[in-house]
Amino acid sequence: MQIDVLTLDASKAGDLDLRDDIFGLEPRADILHRYVVWQQAKRQQGTHKAKERGEVTGTTKKFVRQKGSGGARHGNRKAPQFVGGGKAHGPRVRSHAHDLPKKVRRLALRHALSAKQGAAELIIIDEATVADVKTKVLAEKLQKLGVRNSLVIDQSVDEGFARAARNLDGVDVLPVIGANVYDILRHDKLILTRAAVEGLYARLDGSAAVQSAAQEEAAE
Repeated sequence: MQIDVLTLDASKAGDLDLRDDIFGLEPRADILHRYVVWQQAKRQQGTHKAKERGEVTGTTKKFVRQKGSGGARHGNRKAPQFVGGGKAHGPRVRSHAHDLPKKVRRLALRHALSAKQGAAELIIIDEATVADVKTKVLAEKLQKLGVRNSLVIDQSVDEGFARAARNLDGVDVLPVIGANVYDILRHDKLILTRAAVEGLYARLDGSAAVQSAAQEEAAE
């Protein structure tokens, strides 16, 4: 399929053929959901902790009479039913990460890109650079493109462009190696440069994807 390539000033700079196996799929919500759950689980800190009965202070002597108190024959103040006692089956420090096959991860990224293309939320630009590195200047250029909340992906992020975009609310900039399903889906628009499209092709092709797997996991 063909798509227009624009400049940051919203003028046409040519066109580009997009691969149907990456940008022309019918998005599958189940695959996208699996990826987002996997990605968010990796980000979860897992530092939640509650003290159990072996970690709180309390007597382990029998503290009421055997008979006559009208209550049970308790012999441990650290039991969960007492105020100040330990938590029964409370949360423990652990990792929430789980495995997701690389093939599924690559497929999910293809479906995320296809979802943006199918919803007319994909914009291809010639390059993501600004001569005048100012937030106001970049905001005006993005306004010409009709963009407010967007993710900009380039092969390698231009330092000046990233600095200009840093204070724009809702605008994030990522290199191709950091492109991920969650960030693509949570933004209203996806902006790719020509170089980013070629970089995504290389990343999503089998051999290149295997070589960059470690970097990809670190980025996500």
